[in-house]
Order: sequence, then structure tokens, then C-alpha cells
Amino acid sequence: MHTDRDPEATTAIQNDFDFMFGSWTVQHRRLKERLTGCDDWEVFAGLSQTQPILAGNGNVEDNLVELPGQPYRAIALRSFDPGSGEWAIWWLDGRSPHRLDTPVKGAFTGDIGEFRAHDVLNGQPLIVRFLWKKGAVPRWEQAFSTDDGATWETNWTMDFTPIA
Repeated sequence: MHTDRDPEATTAIQNDFDFMFGSWTVQHRRLKERLTGCDDWEVFAGLSQTQPILAGNGNVEDNLVELPGQPYRAIALRSFDPGSGEWAIWWLDGRSPHRLDTPVKGAFTGDIGEFRAHDVLNGQPLIVRFLWKKGAVPRWEQAFSTDDGATWETNWTMDFTPIA
């Protein structure tokens, strides 16, 4: 596929997730139930480490999620497509080691990255949205919409603090 993309612009886009390289402590905040009107949040810790792969066209984030009573390992796998300028993000949960979640796809505009996918939860079709917010304490948010994006339920956030 031929593209007229500016090589410098592609490199800048390819580096969108470089801010996550390194080791982090993570504060998780997660709704106890999703898509039920629940407003009961649980807060717990975690650790994360991100490194580049695919000669810079991707990265892998290794996580220890200290979910109360059931800590587990998981990875986020991200790859960049220079042709489309889009990132794809997959989640692999160590509790289900043979199941990759449906990838969310999208891009950054400034310091905000938005990534979406159509998926199903408990038989209910929905749109999954990941938001990445760059900054001194980067933040990831997950939200679900069952009305084609008219409204969103944010159900998980992760705030990352660098480990010195």
C-alpha cells in the first residue's frame, strides 16, 4: 500500500506511547459492577513496566494487577500501523491465558489518545473506549457505551506514577 504520509510525522506518531517506557506504580480504580448503574468503586495498587518492541512500531506493558483477593498478571500489547497512522491495543489477562481481548484502535490528538472497538459483555453488544492522557502522572480510562457512543460509563481508571 502506498502512502503519502510525511516520514517525520509518522515517526512522531509512532512515538506516541514513548511516555510510558519504564517502570510505574499504578493506582487502579474500578467499578465493582459494569453496566448496572453501580457507583461502588474499589481502589487497589499495581505495578507496570513498558518497553518498546517491533523496532519501535510497538510496545508491551507488563502488569501486576493487585485486585483484592485475586492478584493477577496481564499485558497490554500495542502496535502501530504507519500506513493508517493508527494504533491497535490488545489486552491479555493471565487468568485467561488463551484469550486476547478484541483490539481497540485509534490515535492521539495532542496529549489525548482515543481508542475504540465493538465488543460484547455478558451477551450485550457495546463499544469499548480507552482514553490515554499524557502528563506527569499518565492516566488510562476504560468506558463502555451501549447506545452507540451517545453516553459512556467509565468503569476503570489507572493512574501511573514513575518508579525512580
